Amino acid sequence: MQSTRKKILAICGSTRKESVNLHILEQVAGIYAGLYDWHIFNELDQLPHFNPDLDNDQLPGTIAAFREQIANADGVLICTPEYVYSLPGSLKNAIEWTVSTTLFTNKPTALITASSSGVKGFEALELLMNTITGTTIDPSLSLLIQAPKTKLTKEGKIVDQQTLENIHRLINAFGRRMTDDK
Repeated sequence: MQSTRKKILAICGSTRKESVNLHILEQVAGIYAGLYDWHIFNELDQLPHFNPDLDNDQLPGTIAAFREQIANADGVLICTPEYVYSLPGSLKNAIEWTVSTTLFTNKPTALITASSSGVKGFEALELLMNTITGTTIDPSLSLLIQAPKTKLTKEGKIVDQQTLENIHRLINAFGRRMTDDK
């Protein structure tokens, strides 16, 4: 019997093995494991640099697999830090590999920026995804978590009640959007 649960691709925007962003995604996937099928993509460092000359019928294997994961997902959740007032280059690189496609067109997409300040990274991610999706990301599908290390234990458990409430609101809105779009 085929699963009717929605599939979420959660993209970690950090390449650090123990990043706060990865911990957030792992905890969110754990909290909502009973409602959604989750795949956390934590391999940005495995993607080659974007090169339009390689964006053809013979894509690098890692890019073909990445695009397939996006295509097969009912929704995409991106959780990223801010690096030097912008997005990490590895995340932007991954997104650039989708520019020539319609993978994100009408694809429910939710965004979390978790960083010390994060304001400029948050703005950069929203601008980029608004361009890629061809629409404005609904504010209910965006969340800025400032000073995340003060809201998680060293093991990565979110202990800040307001952050948990904000995540619940985001995931509930995301779930409604995935249901509305299908």
